[in-house]
Amino acid sequence: MLHWHIDILAHWQIITIMDTTYTITDLALSLDTVWMLLAAMLVFFMQPGFALVEAGFTRTKNTANILMKNLLDFMLGSLLFWAIGFGVMFGAESFAGMPHFFNISFYDTQLPVEGFLVFQTVFCATAATIVSGAMAERTKFSMYLAYTVLISVLIYPVSGHWTWGGGWLMNGEEGSFMMNTFGTTFHDFAGSTVVHSVGGWVALVGAAIIGPRIGKYGKDRKSRAIPGHNLTIACLGVFILWFGWFGFNPGSQLAASGEGNRLAISHVFLTTNLAACAGGFLSLIVAWMKYKKPSLSLTLNGVLAGLVGITAGCDLVSPVGAVLIGAICGTVMVYAVDFIDHVLKIDDPVGASSVHGVCGFLGTVLTGLFATEQGLFYSGSANFLLAQLFGAAIVGCWAAFMGFVVFKGLDIVHGLRVTPRVEEEGLDIYEHGETAYNS
Repeated sequence: MLHWHIDILAHWQIITIMDTTYTITDLALSLDTVWMLLAAMLVFFMQPGFALVEAGFTRTKNTANILMKNLLDFMLGSLLFWAIGFGVMFGAESFAGMPHFFNISFYDTQLPVEGFLVFQTVFCATAATIVSGAMAERTKFSMYLAYTVLISVLIYPVSGHWTWGGGWLMNGEEGSFMMNTFGTTFHDFAGSTVVHSVGGWVALVGAAIIGPRIGKYGKDRKSRAIPGHNLTIACLGVFILWFGWFGFNPGSQLAASGEGNRLAISHVFLTTNLAACAGGFLSLIVAWMKYKKPSLSLTLNGVLAGLVGITAGCDLVSPVGAVLIGAICGTVMVYAVDFIDHVLKIDDPVGASSVHGVCGFLGTVLTGLFATEQGLFYSGSANFLLAQLFGAAIVGCWAAFMGFVVFKGLDIVHGLRVTPRVEEEGLDIYEHGETAYNS
């Protein structure tokens, strides 16, 4: 009888231990899922941030058009990425995955695949919306719609596949191209290259093809300032983007449970914020020295430059490294805006190509210098730096080439640009039949 009681007790203890273990594992996965979806919400909130920045940096007569394009990016982009883009990005091939057409069940993950799709969707929308500001005030709405289709199903998913979806830039297996060439793989934690430089290079090519706004360059070919209508809402937009970036970067950890994850997301929070502050402050100082005035618009873009630059290596660099990356990106951004405007004669009303294209590329390369384990300044080896340079360059070439094909093709087939009369009187009335301001 005593042995019987002992057996029952032992069996009950085993069941209790199994139940406890299951409960802890389930709780950890639930916490990770909530964190991923919360981060997705924060990144989604970046969409109104982009809308306000772009609207504030452009003229009143085109505000409704700007807002509509930002709505379009997310609405149409979400549908297309779910239907096609997710499969292209995460399918099992080297160059690009096969589209599974409305079916996401092929992707195997511990976290709910529906939640992971939402998280990846908001990143796709971010890449798409960068372009709208660079081509603002002279692009046909119908042509912008066609561009949104192509970046959501092809341009962004393919570059994302190379880096995040199991593609060749992240293949660390023995004998792979990256391991044979550099001895390491390309690293882009949250998308300096995959998201921001893709959008930035496409924006630059699109702005070059469509040409400058009427009155931007005089007969002497000198650039003339066309001030935006509301720096107040532009500043609010930057603060919203800054806030949303705390989902963009820390959220890319995709987990919050356990000591390793909570330390990782805390570190990424810190490096992200420090880079933003350093980028904004250095752009203020440089603009003050260069133009004799502390420019609000350049300072706002400097904050964004720092955020874009740190996004690739926010998990690998120290706080000091984050400050240096932000400071370098904020400084370079000021000169990039000047070079694109005055030398290349490309009219980018919001500086998107400088902030996202140039600083996305630069931040990715600087990660190869400042990463505390593989970076050149810490390890003495240039392998990781060369891998970063190669990855950023190859993705940039892909984005620029596809941007050229898309926009040149659309321009030939139907024309990208509105008529001079529409441009002079404003896109709001002619393209949408309403204005953002009626008083």
